[in-house]
Amino acid sequence: MAIRRFTLVLAAAAVMSVLVGGTSAVVGFFRLVDATPPVDLFAPTSQVVTARNGEILRAYTVGDGLWRLPVDPERVDPTYVNLLLATEDSRFREHAGVDPKALLRAGWQLVTHGHIVSGGSTLTMQVVRLSERLHTRSPSGKFGQIVKALALERFASKDDILAAYLGLAPFGGNIEGVRSASLAWLGKEPLRLTPAEAAFLVALPQSPEARRPDRDATAAKAARDRILRRAVDRGVLSRADAEAAIAEPVPTRRRDFPLLAAHSADRAVAAAPKEGEIRLSIDRKLQALLEGLAAERASAVGPNVSVAIMVAEEASGDVLASVGSAGLFDARRAGSIDMTRAVRSPGSTLKPFIYGLAFEAGIAHPETLVEDRPTAFAGYTPNNFDKTFRGTVTVRQALSESLNVPAIQTLELVGPARLVTRFRRVGVEAKLPDMAPANLAVGLGGVGLTLNDLTTLYTALARGGRPIALHERLDALGPAEPPKPLMDERAAAYVTDILAGPLGATKGDVRVAIKTGTSYGYRDAWAMGYDGRYVVGVWVGRPDGAPLPGLMGVDVAVPILADTFVRAGGTTRLPPEPPGLLKVSNAELPPPLQRLRGARAAVAARDAGPEIAYPPAGAHVDLGFRAGSPQPLALKVRNGKGPFTWLADGAPVAQEPWARQFSYFPKGAGFVTLSVIDGEGRADRVTVFVE
Repeated sequence: MAIRRFTLVLAAAAVMSVLVGGTSAVVGFFRLVDATPPVDLFAPTSQVVTARNGEILRAYTVGDGLWRLPVDPERVDPTYVNLLLATEDSRFREHAGVDPKALLRAGWQLVTHGHIVSGGSTLTMQVVRLSERLHTRSPSGKFGQIVKALALERFASKDDILAAYLGLAPFGGNIEGVRSASLAWLGKEPLRLTPAEAAFLVALPQSPEARRPDRDATAAKAARDRILRRAVDRGVLSRADAEAAIAEPVPTRRRDFPLLAAHSADRAVAAAPKEGEIRLSIDRKLQALLEGLAAERASAVGPNVSVAIMVAEEASGDVLASVGSAGLFDARRAGSIDMTRAVRSPGSTLKPFIYGLAFEAGIAHPETLVEDRPTAFAGYTPNNFDKTFRGTVTVRQALSESLNVPAIQTLELVGPARLVTRFRRVGVEAKLPDMAPANLAVGLGGVGLTLNDLTTLYTALARGGRPIALHERLDALGPAEPPKPLMDERAAAYVTDILAGPLGATKGDVRVAIKTGTSYGYRDAWAMGYDGRYVVGVWVGRPDGAPLPGLMGVDVAVPILADTFVRAGGTTRLPPEPPGLLKVSNAELPPPLQRLRGARAAVAARDAGPEIAYPPAGAHVDLGFRAGSPQPLALKVRNGKGPFTWLADGAPVAQEPWARQFSYFPKGAGFVTLSVIDGEGRADRVTVFVE
């Protein structure tokens, strides 16, 4: 303290000597100022990852372990700024970096009172000291600080200097800057501060270690109250406001910095290490709710179990929540591993896509009959989960009950390679064991996918087969050209109608399409679901891949999925079905669609010639002509060999000769005769009525 007093007296004396030392002294002093380069106001700031509304999800310390968050002066409460200037530098806007009056007053008060009554450093001088980490307790150090403050003001604006102080001021421990301090001590951004909070943040940098409220709350409160009383004397606060503020306690503990969506934040920072602030599409409130849900449900399932949850917005592809584990710091549950990106067996969650491709190809319909009986496929003998068989069932029942044999029969017709290729269309690369070609085991989970992959696939399904890239960056750009569809719109509508059936959560006329999955050995439990707005994916299991007997998607993952929709604000009605869906019983189906044929029968049929799979002969198809917004008519051919030539009333209409499906726009309502000719000249023809 004696050194500080001596320095203050000498600083005042130095200023006085310049003022009275004559022209040569003044000229020499300002030549020194002119020759002094300005201090660098730039200081590395913490990388900050924010939610879609700008609130912090996670921040990172700078290289020297300091919390120094970027500060926008426009987002700092004016009450704090007014109290700061009134306390530290009332003539900040008038002086040129050094306030001679303040220095002389401080020196005179020290001499006459015997102790320091007020300091003489301006905010500019403090910024110089903070930015260069100067020791200014010696006379030479204080003189250098004065010179550099004058030099800085020649190059930097007052607003820049004030902003630098807001980002550099020390607040105890490893906290620098008012934003970091407000979060650490008050648990809030500095945008809205009470007079008591603002005065506390002004007082702390004056003696940051001695006034730390977690160490000496009494000293912190006394310093804050002095500032509040001084603010009344200087007309910054009313006496009533100051007295109310004095009655408030000071904080007594340091708060943790926000830590939400940690895995997503780490991924974003790794991809953009030089960006100061990264804004994600994450909804902060929903993320916090679902992180709590994951921890709660994992604890209920058992030790070493983790939970991952994803929520995507179907229309935009925005990822609104991404919970990678049941607790980031829970080592027993391997919380540091992001299970939304872990490759696992998807169990039965791929069955909807198998049937969707069968619907698209015209080889099946939801009411098509299929056999659920013990069957061998080139040595591969699938069983149902409950070890029983249902006999003859519809495709609707087979998918609703997740029967294995019908799914493999259908996949044999669709082709495993075709299924995996369709996944690749939407940016999902299935991981096959040892780079082996896709085989029938893919249909029952014999392939590696992540929760992010499955959410991408189900988002495409929710969008009527039209894929969209999921993204966590709010400013992410989509592909230059829209990707090809996962499946056609009507096939996706058939799948959605089935998934929103018996298992679908129903509330009035609002349905949720749901599919569960359980991998071999009870290692992974899945639930995937979507309504008219959100797509939700849930995974439950052990990150180390160990089995959990009895772990089933329908028992543990579906309740989490249902609760996720509740916490997201409830369900939204599914979009209306596209026109042209064939809503009939099995008996009313065209004969080729009444029963699913085996692969060999299908090959023989292809050799026999093309057959129009849709629309069936004599059908009445509502395309929306009466509503004034007609839709295209889907044309599908089964069997035969390409290229195919389509004709409507004898006129060629097809554009893609190698495709087995085509969209045709009739000229108007009424009867139309459709014909298809394959590459060997064989043909088929139907007449339908469109309206």
